[in-house]
Amino acid sequence: MTYDRLVCANCASPVSEGRCRVCRASRERLQQEEGPFGGLSPVVLISALLVLVAALALLAHQTI
Repeated sequence: MTYDRLVCANCASPVSEGRCRVCRASRERLQQEEGPFGGLSPVVLISALLVLVAALALLAHQTI
């Protein structure tokens, strides 16, 4: 989940702006949970996976 569209229940502003302490705490927690691929969209991840599978198929075809 990304925090750029979340609205804080405490101050009713976007969490990404971090206006209150609740927003800032939520933003920090979500940033830590993202991991190395958290910033990438699912489309980019699927595209990268397809390219990897195609490269492996090509490599396997050349070794036969």
